[in-house]
Amino acid sequence: MAYLLRQVVRTSVQRNLLQMRHATSSSTEAANSELNIQVSESCLKRLREICTDGSFLRVTVEGGGCSGFQYKFDLDTKLNEDDRQFGEDKAKVVIDTISLEYCSGATVDYHSELIRAGFRMVANPLAEQGCSCGSSFSIKL
Repeated sequence: MAYLLRQVVRTSVQRNLLQMRHATSSSTEAANSELNIQVSESCLKRLREICTDGSFLRVTVEGGGCSGFQYKFDLDTKLNEDDRQFGEDKAKVVIDTISLEYCSGATVDYHSELIRAGFRMVANPLAEQGCSCGSSFSIKL
């Protein structure tokens, strides 16, 4: 269902972003291989602790939130054909290629403080602004 929703959500803003990012690329496949995210050591450590059954962290960018787009983090076990994998074998972060276009160059981190702990996306070079909760953002045009 999420895959179909991501296909429907593809807006003119996303198409413009793709055109700007891939203007010099000779093919979409070559451009997709250049897109990546980093995974912090604290994220890898936490994933090693909780992903003992072959699961992995799935990151998805969806429309919504306070600023237009929001990050969604889930544990999953099923890979889709458009997924890219980052991290290591027992501590994987998986993101589909459409979501990756919104956060390429960012870092997936695990942050723990007194009142909450969780995964978050930091230093997204494609995000112009976000809300105070840190889970939503808008795209630089």
